Amino acid sequence: MTKPLVVVESPTKVRTLKKYLGQSYNLAATVGHIKDLPPKEMGIDVADGFKPKYKTIPGKQKIIKTLKQAAGDATEIYLAPDPDREGEAIAWHAAEVLKKSGRKFHRVLFHELTKKAIEEAVASPESLNRNKYAAQQARRILDRLVGYQISPLLWRKVKGGLSAGRVQSVALRIICDRERAIHAFEPEEYWSITADLESDSPPAFAAKLVKKKDEKIKIPNEKTASKIVAEVSKEKFIVEKIQKKTTKRNPQPPFITSKLQQESIRKLRFSAKKTMMIAQQLYEGIELGPGEPVGLITYMRTDSTRISREAATEALQLIRDRFGENYAPDKPRFFKNKKKVQDAHEAIRPTSVFNTPEMVTPYLSKEQLALYRLIWQRFVASQMQPALISQVSVSIKAGDYIFTASGSSVKFPGFMALYLSVDDEIQTEKEKKMETFPVLSEGMILKLIKLEPKQHFTQPPPRFSEASLVKELEENGIGRPSTYATILSTIREKGYVELANGYFKPNELGFIVNDLLVENFPDIMNVEFTAKMENNLDQVESAEIDAREILSRFYDTFKVKLDAAAQKMLSVKGVGLPTGLHCPECKKELHIKVGKNGHFLACSGYPDCNYSRDYNRDEKGNIQPIEPTIEKLTDTVCEKCGKPMITKHGRFGEFLACSGYPDCNNTRSLSAKGPGKSIGVMCPAKGCSGEIIEKRSKRGKIFYGCSRFPDCNYATWYKPVNKECPVCGAKILVEKTSKKEGTHLACLSEGCGFKDVH
Repeated sequence: MTKPLVVVESPTKVRTLKKYLGQSYNLAATVGHIKDLPPKEMGIDVADGFKPKYKTIPGKQKIIKTLKQAAGDATEIYLAPDPDREGEAIAWHAAEVLKKSGRKFHRVLFHELTKKAIEEAVASPESLNRNKYAAQQARRILDRLVGYQISPLLWRKVKGGLSAGRVQSVALRIICDRERAIHAFEPEEYWSITADLESDSPPAFAAKLVKKKDEKIKIPNEKTASKIVAEVSKEKFIVEKIQKKTTKRNPQPPFITSKLQQESIRKLRFSAKKTMMIAQQLYEGIELGPGEPVGLITYMRTDSTRISREAATEALQLIRDRFGENYAPDKPRFFKNKKKVQDAHEAIRPTSVFNTPEMVTPYLSKEQLALYRLIWQRFVASQMQPALISQVSVSIKAGDYIFTASGSSVKFPGFMALYLSVDDEIQTEKEKKMETFPVLSEGMILKLIKLEPKQHFTQPPPRFSEASLVKELEENGIGRPSTYATILSTIREKGYVELANGYFKPNELGFIVNDLLVENFPDIMNVEFTAKMENNLDQVESAEIDAREILSRFYDTFKVKLDAAAQKMLSVKGVGLPTGLHCPECKKELHIKVGKNGHFLACSGYPDCNYSRDYNRDEKGNIQPIEPTIEKLTDTVCEKCGKPMITKHGRFGEFLACSGYPDCNNTRSLSAKGPGKSIGVMCPAKGCSGEIIEKRSKRGKIFYGCSRFPDCNYATWYKPVNKECPVCGAKILVEKTSKKEGTHLACLSEGCGFKDVH
């Protein structure tokens, strides 16, 4: 009889499990999902209780055949994909294809890939979780209902290739709303006054004006500031009150998914997607020597700060050995979860604190080590003593005016001896500036060195970085830990936003799509509504509500809006969006339209008036038509036909075009956006010596193509990665992102179908 089969979703995990399960079990990987909704139709039977029509994913027939061969005539099948909703769906679909008379299926949850955890999980398997699968399925159906019915509307009304998503579109709205708040912001002037003072002994120090009598002072302009300076200059500066205290600064809890992404973005400059990809590698297993794969961290998709007593006790032992008794509390520290947190998994922590960063350095890549060190230090620091900060604050009276100064120093570093979060680092830098503080006593008269008035202006709200957008999504209940990286990637890949200097900025297409969706689907685009839907999905998983109930409740309202939008949504292709600007030729209103080459201004009097212009927006969001530049003959010769080139202006700036057009259509970009940027990957085309560069299509969408174009026309929408395919030996893999499989590596070679799904 065939040995019991253990089914996982990743080939990497197979290698790790083989070490611990030995020869007692067969192992096989699904390589991600094996079934999904059909790609070219909605695949939901609304009339039949929203029944999904699952199909085998193209290319997965070979995987299914391999699974069946590995199962043979085994009567025991252990289903061990990741312990989350997506993993549960993979387990259910694997059970469906392996179903056989007399065969039993067991669900195995590996929260960490260590010998003890693996043996315990296999020894005490669970049943397949119908409620968790129902929650995953409900999310998938909701996303299909929205995406596959709103997107075609956008194709008809705006342009082909656009998409809407139940969660991604809300993220786009958050970014657009912030940009409009920046446009609407009017800076206000205010002034501050600082006094440089000294006592009988050095050093000198600065004190800031904060009050007049008992009221907080506001200094709106230079005239007011000058008047105050004149008054204060005549007064004696007397130390009125000194306060000294020691405060505790407690360590942060171990990482949950969102906090890991935020800290990794800020501290390591990794994207959310990259963070999760590397974390998956650390979870699934790293070879610490030949044939010794070890899962270095616990499961990385979690919103719980819970940790096991065993792990905390192990950390205390390491702290005592490495730092001494003073740094270790008497007992482990545990952290309370926020309300409504799913507590299926522990926080993200090292599987053993004795796998120190120093010990594993030889076996990890530079990026793996950086992320592992972050996780390891954060967890160990969470079990260390608080830092003790000595603080002194001084109130100084100058007539009716009150100045304050403060200083602080670290009395005992505690956890800060090992780890500082980005926020801790910012705070520590402030404290370093305040460390030197003279000895003062109440009633002491201070010498005024100078008074410095300074002009300031209030600042607009900042654009979202990846870290702050993840925080915003988390705080508003939009998405879940496993979806943040996909959301951030999708809104960029769809061409709705740009990540400029580390901050998200919506482009014109993003504004157009957002405004149409907000007007026609206010519920779908509502933050509170989306957060409530996430809570409903959690309730499906906890068996508090039936999936069909929330689907029906949602669809009844959505269908009404959908039918209305089909008739009433403004066509940006045809009518266009009104701007309030008037045509300089016929005085009719100018509208924003979208054509095959992108957005532009056009007269609403067309075809009687054919005025049109490209445009951009100023810092207040006002539309600025771009007048065409005069074409000029240059000294540059066309390398294809030998005729002179002329300068022209297009969407991406100035470019050279052959004067022999239309017989020769050679062009060459003069703008920074034209050539694209290198990603450090050589072109995989046979016999090509070019490299892959990141480019933008006419629609503004990012793609990757050979630097030797047009001599080599290799191009792909997916970002190439310098990794050889383990199945077919192709030179590169590519990064793909999908709702069902998250971010993963895949091979594009025809007939291969390799995927390394997280």
